[in-house]
Amino acid sequence: MSKAVQKTNVLLKLLVPAGGATPQPPIGPALGARGVKSIDFCKEFNARTAKLVKGTPVPCIITVRPDRTFSFDTTSPPTSYLLLKAAGLEKGSSTPGVKNPKVGTVSVKHVYEIAKMKHKDTRLQELSLEAIAKSIVGSAKSMGIAVVP
Repeated sequence: MSKAVQKTNVLLKLLVPAGGATPQPPIGPALGARGVKSIDFCKEFNARTAKLVKGTPVPCIITVRPDRTFSFDTTSPPTSYLLLKAAGLEKGSSTPGVKNPKVGTVSVKHVYEIAKMKHKDTRLQELSLEAIAKSIVGSAKSMGIAVVP
């Protein structure tokens, strides 16, 4: 019996805490199943995210090539995480069906700062800063966070 050989690149999308990558689940099994040493990824990821606050969730896209080598790209933390931190909250509104439940506020300055951070992501660079800010305001509204001047 021959083992099935991977012929194309495989993309893995993971949300990994900054500076906290370990070979335990979900990273270890995801990479190990594709023949990649997870400790190599963990060392490189932790070095790349050392400048971020430890534990900040960082979206990561890992490309595993057929020869079992890998590369990865990281993006800015999720908008919801950044909004919660700016508002000083643990979680957003959890009351479905209630119209406009407000659990916190953020200023327009916070929204602009988050938009500047998100604008650095390669997939969002084509959008204007205003468009990204409008999207962030929409996310805040759906989380029960009011945007104030």
